[in-house]
Amino acid sequence: MKLTNFKVVVMLLFLTPLMTLAQSGGQRKSDLVVVLIKKYITEKRVDQIYALGSKSYKSSISQEKLADFFEKNIYILGKIKESSLISPKKNLNRYKLEFEAENIELSFSLDQNNKLTELSFSDFVPVITKKITLVPSSNPLKSKLDKEINTLARSYIQNSNTVGLSIGILKDGKTYTYGYGSTQKKNGVLPDANTIFEIGSISKTFTAQLLAWYVSAGKISLTDPITKYLPDSVAANPELQQIKVVNLSNHTSGLVRLPENLMNKNSDAANPYKSYTKELLFSYLKSCKLASVPGEVYSYSNTGTGLLGVILERISGKTYEELVKEIITDPLKMNSTFQHLTPELAKRFAKVYNLEAKEVKAWDLDALVGAGGLRSTVNDMLIYADNNIESKNSELAKAFELTHQVTFSKDPMVGLGWHIMKPTTDTYYWHNGGTGGSRSFIIININKKTAVVVLSNSQADTDNVGVGIIEKL
Repeated sequence: MKLTNFKVVVMLLFLTPLMTLAQSGGQRKSDLVVVLIKKYITEKRVDQIYALGSKSYKSSISQEKLADFFEKNIYILGKIKESSLISPKKNLNRYKLEFEAENIELSFSLDQNNKLTELSFSDFVPVITKKITLVPSSNPLKSKLDKEINTLARSYIQNSNTVGLSIGILKDGKTYTYGYGSTQKKNGVLPDANTIFEIGSISKTFTAQLLAWYVSAGKISLTDPITKYLPDSVAANPELQQIKVVNLSNHTSGLVRLPENLMNKNSDAANPYKSYTKELLFSYLKSCKLASVPGEVYSYSNTGTGLLGVILERISGKTYEELVKEIITDPLKMNSTFQHLTPELAKRFAKVYNLEAKEVKAWDLDALVGAGGLRSTVNDMLIYADNNIESKNSELAKAFELTHQVTFSKDPMVGLGWHIMKPTTDTYYWHNGGTGGSRSFIIININKKTAVVVLSNSQADTDNVGVGIIEKL
């Protein structure tokens, strides 16, 4: 759910000047440090990790700040399955830690007394190579457009960490679709325009469309305080009382990206949103603190858009999936866009893979479904894009137009759900998405009546492919 998909932010823990590793038995000593760090992470003993630090390290960070970092960024990844050495870099000992949720890189240096002088955690970036042979494709390579698409698609799908890719284009009233790779490793089945993918945070634009529909129907106002639609016990939190409904859709609510109680005793680190219920969300909101004044600062928030989905459910008395079906997908005949897949639909769902092309779990969302819980196809997303350009459904057309109106004019410019780019005279509406094993991208130019949809069953970003294609149209 990206714009960055639901990933751990790289955090460096107060770097201090590097010192040379002890020459004798250096590898053995660093391996021992890793064993201890893994043990203390498992036991949640930050005090013991802190005790491994040198005086200079301890002077640069307090134990309380270190504990806060681990609580918010490390423990949520689940258990450590294994670790392995990465080649040293600039006197740093580097190890890959494989957690249940994802892999991260642990880097540290030691002084002559084998105490930590530096400790950092960052996203693990695997070595990407090129596949030896061309992966299969449905691209006929007949037109100039076909060949341009092929060049851009190959720059992505030929990488070792990608599996399948489905591309859709809307241009001059016609649609073009292309499939590359496979829906599952080694199954030999090309993705096509009816293959179902996770679309992650593109779901936020559907949530915005539902909001706009209810605004047009007079059921809610963008300027309403959100406390009007929350239980009294939650609305009593003074931090929430200045947040307006519009702030939830344009990421200016001040609510943090993810609620601090997202990971709990019932959580599955590999499927982190599945057990996050409305009760947990409301429990968090009762005492949460905002990171900024509502309406003033853009800060991408799955908490905010997820809460907007909950508010729409409370207004309607229906589930989020029912709302999407009744208001958007049924009227537009988008027959393959759902939160939950039937056994028949599941046959068309692509397996999902992380940055190392290892199969991972698809994500299931509960309370925060409005932030990224939908699955769809290129064919359905092209229908969606076409209706954003000019909808034949009069009720929905008004709502689509409302989602395109600027509600935050600083950088980045945002409508309702949609991010907006105005490089010259043209205006582009776009969003991307990411889960633990999928990436998605959609971009629309209403003036030129063009759109591009890119769906992948790999965690490798698809933005460059989508942007590259729209520039060719």
